Formats: sequence, structure tokens, C-alpha cells
Amino acid sequence: MKITVFGATGGIGGHVVQQALEAGHKVVAVVRASSSYQVEDPSLEVFRVSGLTEAGPLLEAVDGTEAVISGVGPRGRKDGPVASGSTRSILAALSETGVRRFVAVSAAPLGPAAPDESFLNRRLLLPMINAFAADVYADLRVMEADIVSSDTDWTIVRPPKLTNKALTGKYRTAVGGTVARGYTISRADVAHLMLAAIDDPAMVDQPVGIAY
Repeated sequence: MKITVFGATGGIGGHVVQQALEAGHKVVAVVRASSSYQVEDPSLEVFRVSGLTEAGPLLEAVDGTEAVISGVGPRGRKDGPVASGSTRSILAALSETGVRRFVAVSAAPLGPAAPDESFLNRRLLLPMINAFAADVYADLRVMEADIVSSDTDWTIVRPPKLTNKALTGKYRTAVGGTVARGYTISRADVAHLMLAAIDDPAMVDQPVGIAY
């Protein structure tokens, strides 16, 4: 299929592009005009934009695509409300072009604590994580609310701490919930799940937790 990837220069988005190409898909990688993005492939189209603050410049990137994956998010606590503003523009472009399938990355702390989560994690670790990155998670909550209220067939993937380890394809998921005692996941495996989610009807209109 044809897949448009936002955040293609990021850790997760880069893996999405690579894995999608290896699977035989056609890919449109949306990158900033100032980016030195140098990935080349006969099935890859690089679409350069000045930013993601408006839907208009994104219409051509998503028009005619069958699914859109967004790896857009802050790379640090000081990046500000990156996810919500960018995603709002992406959603507007999808609505304008009639593209329905949308998969976006968020974060595990936005999900409910798993029923069998440990007492220590529930009472100490999770509250500490939420307090440490409160601004980032507030931005992601706005993003998730916009996605849920959109007219897309959405999936929100919620990973815990991200690592740069290799793709394994072996991880736990929780459709509609959070993986208990799930502490880490590689960016490559998050990308793997996001691609798999496109064709999984059980993940449509659902948040999905992922962790090892």
C-alpha cells in the first residue's frame, strides 16, 4: 500500500520508513525543508515542508495515500507542545483529503494503570514519571483527545521508555489498556507495531499499550 509517514527523521518515524520499504510498501516521508534527510529508495518519495503548523501544505503529502503514520513528538522536555499542534494540522489534512486510517505514537503514562500492575509502580513510579514530564504529557493528552474526536479510523500506540535496541518483533501489547510492568521498548519495535496496526481491525479506534 501507499503510506505517508510524518516525523520521518525521528527515531520511530525513521524505523517506520525503513520497515515499510522493506515490506514492499510505497512511502511518502514528510520531512522539514531544512532537514538533511538522505534516505533513497525507488519506492520512497520525500515530501519537504516548512513546518506542520498548517494543513494546506500537507494535503499533497496525504492525498491518495491509504494510511498515515505519525511519529511526531517532542525529542526533549523543552520542545514545548509539538505533538498536539502538528497532529491537529495532520488531522485537518486527512479530513480534507478523505484519508481515514491514522496511527500515531503517544506515551504509556497516558493510559490507565494495568489491573495487575505492582503496588510500587502504581503508587510511586508512575506518579513520579507523570510529574517529571507533566508538560509533555499534557500536550499528548490534547493530541489524543483531538485524535479520538476526529473522523479517522485511528490507533494510538503508547510505549514506555524508548531505547535504540534492534527490532525483535517480540513484545507484549494491550489493546485498550496498558502493559503491566512494561518498562522499555525499542523504537524499532514501536515502528513494527504501528505498521502492523494498519491492517488490524481490533486496533481501530483503540489505544494500544506496548512493552517487552
